[in-house]
Amino acid sequence: QVQLVESGGGLVQPGGSLRLSCAASGTIFSYNIMGWYRQAAGKERELVATITSTNINYADSVKGRFTISRDYAKNMVSLQMNGLKPEDTAVYYCYLRTVRGYWGQGTQVTVSS
Repeated sequence: QVQLVESGGGLVQPGGSLRLSCAASGTIFSYNIMGWYRQAAGKERELVATITSTNINYADSVKGRFTISRDYAKNMVSLQMNGLKPEDTAVYYCYLRTVRGYWGQGTQVTVSS
């Protein structure tokens, strides 16, 4: 039984920044994958970034602009998003993989003038 709760989404102008956070319940180990996916209108859900104690992966589209971090003691994962573009507009979902996968409810990020 796991619950993921996201926060930090909202409306931002192009070039702006947002920080998303996700808090997870339960017993979670550093080797368990946590991260962020996103889904834009009319498109498939795609990986944004994932993190374990030994590895970090980013989608090419966000590399150099987004930074994922994790507080292992608090079972929290964050996504610092800088230089936001309109094409970053999507619902962002927190993800956790233990013996199975878990998803948050999603938080809307809208990049627009």
